[in-house]
Amino acid sequence: MELFDLDKIEEIRIAITRNKLRSFLTAFGVLWGIFMLTLMTGTGTGLKRGFVHGIDGFANNSCFIGAAPTSMPYQGFQKGRMWYIRNRDLRILTDSIPEIDYLSPLIVAPVYPNNAISETRSGTFSIRGIYPNYAEIERQHLTEGRFINELDIQNNRKVCVIGTQVFEELFPGKASPLGQEIRLNGVHYTVMGVTYGISDISVGDSKLENTILVPLSTLQQLINQGDVIHMLCVTSKSQIPVSRVEERIKELLKKINHIDPQDSRATWSVNLEEEFNLFINLFAGIDILIWIIGSGTLIAGIVGISNIMLVSVRERTREIGIRRALGASPRTILTQIMMESLVLTVIAGVPGLCLGVYTLYLGDKYWIQKLDNVFFYKPMITLEAAITSIVILIVCGLLAGSIPASGALRIKAIDALRKE
Repeated sequence: MELFDLDKIEEIRIAITRNKLRSFLTAFGVLWGIFMLTLMTGTGTGLKRGFVHGIDGFANNSCFIGAAPTSMPYQGFQKGRMWYIRNRDLRILTDSIPEIDYLSPLIVAPVYPNNAISETRSGTFSIRGIYPNYAEIERQHLTEGRFINELDIQNNRKVCVIGTQVFEELFPGKASPLGQEIRLNGVHYTVMGVTYGISDISVGDSKLENTILVPLSTLQQLINQGDVIHMLCVTSKSQIPVSRVEERIKELLKKINHIDPQDSRATWSVNLEEEFNLFINLFAGIDILIWIIGSGTLIAGIVGISNIMLVSVRERTREIGIRRALGASPRTILTQIMMESLVLTVIAGVPGLCLGVYTLYLGDKYWIQKLDNVFFYKPMITLEAAITSIVILIVCGLLAGSIPASGALRIKAIDALRKE
């Protein structure tokens, strides 16, 4: 009689190999599920941060309003009449609408080739006429000098604040442009400051870095358009929706300028508050979708772990029966099975979480930061999302072990001892 049954040994070896392979594939499924959940969550966060970063320089409770041709006849005026916002309207608006926090008119000069000339260089830049409080609406950083002030407006001073890119192109090699003169469309202006914008978007067709800011009253004289204002930049007071202020301004402008109150095409506007809320709601929906898809992928791996534990309990029926016969309590058996499932889930899931975080870091460092993409910024998983992922992992691990554990508790000691 042989001491060892070679066929039995080979059968056991194959079973062990099969169980190892099954465990590895199941663990990889959990790792992949938490990795994809982390990756999708970080990507969604990057999109949200990109949008917020893109408009970060603008007050969220702001809107921009301008005039457009009328689409209805009114009080003897024909359809299609072009009207303009004028300086006189500013006082009426601020006196009549107390909800306004900041109201800044803005005009943009026509852009001609080489419209800005220094002593040695020339360039083509956007020229805006503004009020001092414009800096409260489109926030910016002064690298040196000062901003436009009230005295500049009252005295029609020929001073300007230039963007950092304008400084580099018109005054290469100079430490500071302050006090230097530049010619804008043939008129001499003195540089009083250098600035750049916080936001990645801008009003008009040029960022602040490539823009020259001058007092609005001075630019009105320069472009020979009288007291015409191209655009109103408005913010509302705290806790007041800017849409309410926007509608009141439109109504009052129509009344002042003899426009049909029902003519919705006579004015145009861009409401950043509405755009911001729209995207926030959109991203909330994206977050929910990401968690649903990611959790589904993770649950697929958890089901595999539950199946492994069921097989494990079936193969250890005799062991469980012996322990029950020796006095092991149901709670001890239950704890053992569930802890094995939890450990297997965590061992597979935590590396997946770490791998996802590291992948997001590498993608941001070597790819995202090199792209000039306004709407994608720092795709990192938040601490709250990481904690939520760990909690989901632990709960799923316990749930995966609960079904096999309940099956183990139904095993009777006498039946288990009879099992070959």
